[in-house]
Amino acid sequence: MSGSSLIEGIDKIVADGVEVRVFNAAKTVADCFKFRNKIGLDVALEALHDGWRNRRFTMDELWHYAVVNRVANVMRPYLESVAAS
Repeated sequence: MSGSSLIEGIDKIVADGVEVRVFNAAKTVADCFKFRNKIGLDVALEALHDGWRNRRFTMDELWHYAVVNRVANVMRPYLESVAAS
């Protein structure tokens, strides 16, 4: 990963007095789709469904990171399916 794909979507949390930088939920789901050939499409779909069910992100946030990661066309049918349910 490089460029905007690496720097966007970072949240800073404090754990045991130490500031830790982690990717937010929407960016993580987009990353799962980006690396679906390595981790499996089933993992990416489970992350999408779980995050959506638990309201961890909005569709706009998810779409933004899909565009950043250049997986918008891959994710589009899955996003439409989740939004319809």
